[in-house]
Amino acid sequence: MSSNLSNPNLEQSQKGSLFLNNLKDFYRRLSRNKAALIGGYLILFLILVAIFGPLFTVHDPNEPDYAVKLAGPSAEHWFGTDHHGRDIFTRVIHGIGITMTIGVLSTILGGVVGIILGIVSGYYGGKLDTVIMRLMDILLAFPGILLALALISILGASRQNVIIAIALFAVPTFARIVRGSTLSVRNLEYIDAMKALGASDFRIIFLHILPNILSPIIVQGSIFIASAVLSASGLSFLGLGEQPPSPELGALLSDGRDFIWDAGHIAFFPGLVIMLIVLAFNVFGDGLRDALDPKMR
Repeated sequence: MSSNLSNPNLEQSQKGSLFLNNLKDFYRRLSRNKAALIGGYLILFLILVAIFGPLFTVHDPNEPDYAVKLAGPSAEHWFGTDHHGRDIFTRVIHGIGITMTIGVLSTILGGVVGIILGIVSGYYGGKLDTVIMRLMDILLAFPGILLALALISILGASRQNVIIAIALFAVPTFARIVRGSTLSVRNLEYIDAMKALGASDFRIIFLHILPNILSPIIVQGSIFIASAVLSASGLSFLGLGEQPPSPELGALLSDGRDFIWDAGHIAFFPGLVIMLIVLAFNVFGDGLRDALDPKMR
């Protein structure tokens, strides 16, 4: 009799083995795109720098030292100093964490709202679908950065408001992608079977539809982080994001624009790091699309 009973340990082992095999298969497909692989490693490096980098910096990111203001790169100040004598390398290390946090949190917030709206719109259809999609069309009619500027002008300049503003123009992008994926899944046989068994709409949506449309969501999320980082830096550059003396990368870039000819290093290094972050997420997102899309295999 015991031989007919399932072994929980064996099932757990089989699930773990299947997960490892799928992970190895995913890495093998991703590794075919060398640029995406480099982008992934660069993202991992930037995350480690954002988390642990501030622990190893010597200088205070906001403490002025006018005796060494506008000094060029040296052994003491690797990226030089700004017009207040603050160490740019230290400020860049701290700024990576701030900028990437804004990018990731705004993408998550906008993604969650967009996923809910998109999956509800695609699953129920009808007038609800029409209303939701027309609202998304209205949001898409405005350029994202202009929509963010308008919202921050109303709410005020702060990190929280920047996250909300960027998340707002992420919503329609996620909603349209999720709606399209939901429409292609909702009429499949296994969904009809769940309905016949009496499963609730909530269970069908979040336990059976959502897990099967995660691939395009993950790809869009990784690509949108690059746009969110660029938008956050742009808002700070315009003085509508992080406020002084915050070392956010866009604010650092703004600090250097008045000294571009006399002390170009002030703007060069923050700009270089912004470019690397955006490039890393873009190429990694392209690689994810190729690795996760069955049609691309």
